[in-house]
Amino acid sequence: MEMSNNERRLLSALQSEMDREWNLSALLTTCEWSDQAHVAGAGLSLAEKGLVQIDERKSTVFSLGPEGEAAHQDGLLEKRLWNWLASQDDGGRSMRDLQASGVAAKHEYGPGVGLLKGLGCELIQGSFELPDDSKAAESAIEARTAFVAACAEGANAEDLDAEMLAMFQKRKGLIEPTESVSRTWSLTMDGRALTSDELSERMQVVEITPDFLQGEDWRGADFKAYDVNLEAPTPAGGRSHPMQALIERIRSIFLEMGFDEIEGDFVTTAGWNMDALFIPQDHPAREMQDTFYLSNPSSISIDEKHLQDWAEIHEHGGETGSTGWGGQYSKDESQKGLLRTHTTVNTVRYLAETPDEPCRVFGIGRVFRKESIDRTHLPEFHQIEGIIMEPGASLPMLVTTLKTFYEKMGYPEVRVRPAYFPYTEPSLEVEVKWRGQWLELGGAGIFRPEVTEPLGCKWPVCAWGMGLERLAMLVLGLDDIRQLYISDLEWLRDQPLL
Repeated sequence: MEMSNNERRLLSALQSEMDREWNLSALLTTCEWSDQAHVAGAGLSLAEKGLVQIDERKSTVFSLGPEGEAAHQDGLLEKRLWNWLASQDDGGRSMRDLQASGVAAKHEYGPGVGLLKGLGCELIQGSFELPDDSKAAESAIEARTAFVAACAEGANAEDLDAEMLAMFQKRKGLIEPTESVSRTWSLTMDGRALTSDELSERMQVVEITPDFLQGEDWRGADFKAYDVNLEAPTPAGGRSHPMQALIERIRSIFLEMGFDEIEGDFVTTAGWNMDALFIPQDHPAREMQDTFYLSNPSSISIDEKHLQDWAEIHEHGGETGSTGWGGQYSKDESQKGLLRTHTTVNTVRYLAETPDEPCRVFGIGRVFRKESIDRTHLPEFHQIEGIIMEPGASLPMLVTTLKTFYEKMGYPEVRVRPAYFPYTEPSLEVEVKWRGQWLELGGAGIFRPEVTEPLGCKWPVCAWGMGLERLAMLVLGLDDIRQLYISDLEWLRDQPLL
């Protein structure tokens, strides 16, 4: 019978006292091992060969929880309250006196009254009356104190009083159960029959190297057998995170369609983030409830020409024919530092730098908003942004571009419907058909003159934006956006390659 040296050593130890049931500690000492994995592995293998019998005994051990530790150190709540009541005269046992005594925390007095009533105390017209049989109450408190002391050392459920255990399990945080399994190993008849010669340890070769074969030791060694029919573990190599894989897929589609990629900074100004897009300075989205304003830097300077152009547009529409928003434009408000709330700020700055060059550009980046975290919202997420500025740029061109993109993403059924955005006119929302339903995935439109003229744009600008996480939920079939950022390795391994 093929056996490893660990198996031989374990059997030798068991044969030293054949009628004994050996526990883990005894086997580790006799075999001169420090790692219990040796006992577990060798014992399981010998049990499969019918040489050793393993008996398991499951038990529940109760130890003290956070409240129990405090009770063990400071005394149970009922003990502290009882001692205080017993030390007072008849006229000083009112509820008000008890609360002013400081023997318990404020939140403990409510449960404490219930515990005192269980000991026989009565609360009559706001004052406590001790029971006639005080010794019974004190005996109950001593028994409970002894129970807590026993659990402080860790106690098996079968060694504890069942009634007392049931009572303490109802009290939150006092005791906590831990399931444990103890094992013993003993010889079977076949294990007893093995001779000492069969149990002598030998050299075993697990790995064959050229240096080993050059000597003579291999001639008398045992070579470990390998079962080539056993199933091999499934390899789990590295792979891109689904979000990163989706970003690469989107990037390749836009590059294939002839677009160039642009990037921008996370930190920007309210001017570039909002004023340049003709968002009024009193718009609710600009409040602290929606935007992460910065204390460092709290202000970032902007070229005076841009500030003056935006002031004219916001106050009276400039030369666009618009009436603007009226009121007085604040340049200080425009220069406030913040974390960008959308990636449109990147495309607007790109247009300001190259207003007379035809372009088709896109960007994918993180944006930040003060959102409460739930299944569809995060305070930090990604947006996909794109623009087309060239002679003849029009709404049909924009719709065709978006339909082409979504078709390449695997969603051939696309429709648009009218919408409103402060910085595009006309504006539309894009929807795709998914599992028989129309889902809105982003907004698009033609930049208003109030946006393009201060930037010096030579031609109309088609623009669109969409949330990457929402698209990821669609592609991966998720109903909770938080799943994308949970480090669940099993879920990540099961995701399809995008």
